[in-house]
Amino acid sequence: MSKRDPAAFGMKPKVLVVDDEPDALELVKVNLTSVGLDVLTASDGESALQKARSALPSLILLDLMLPEVDGLEVCKILRRDPATKDIPIIMLTAKAAEIDRVLGLELGADDYVTKPFSPRELVLRVKALLRRSERQGNSSEQLRIGTLLLDVPRHVVRVQNKTIDLTATEFKLLTVLAQRRGRVQSREQLLRDVWGYDTPIDTRTVDTHMRRLREKLGSAARYLDTLRGVGYRFVDE
Repeated sequence: MSKRDPAAFGMKPKVLVVDDEPDALELVKVNLTSVGLDVLTASDGESALQKARSALPSLILLDLMLPEVDGLEVCKILRRDPATKDIPIIMLTAKAAEIDRVLGLELGADDYVTKPFSPRELVLRVKALLRRSERQGNSSEQLRIGTLLLDVPRHVVRVQNKTIDLTATEFKLLTVLAQRRGRVQSREQLLRDVWGYDTPIDTRTVDTHMRRLREKLGSAARYLDTLRGVGYRFVDE
């Protein structure tokens, strides 16, 4: 059982919202509270790191433009810490800052929402990632394919008996592809089944995670096949 699985204890899922704009912070808090979530807030990077480590929230909404310690650095630090490395992170970014979005995904964020955003869409994204995390915590399966071992309940990946450090989203993406090996998965399908999104959004999120996944898997990246213009699939040796 995941130590961040609040449903197992009858608790509300806890979400940490980090933004230095008071109006934006209040807007997000009101909308998340209205759907039954417990919301913590932080207005700078240092307090965000402190609250993430002490509260171990179920999800973090992280604005990139923060004073002193910015959102990218916060994301990097959280992903290096064993206690917080698996907490889903959704970045909040300015619409024009594409380079920041890509950097955030490269550093291990699960997804991004651009400002100005629809509160309804934000709530749907948050709920989708919370559902995904809960399903991962309840999964009980082990897959061994060639040199690759996937231990789903323990959230462990090994290649040639060497443990590979993946984020929660990278692990879920690899697991979905491996469970459906031989079958092509479109980017839209992966957004639904890995991220939990019911409506199509920017598919660059998928491509960025696939690139990171290949880099981390090393020799086992040969199992991941790209069908240009179609999607991805897991292939046996």
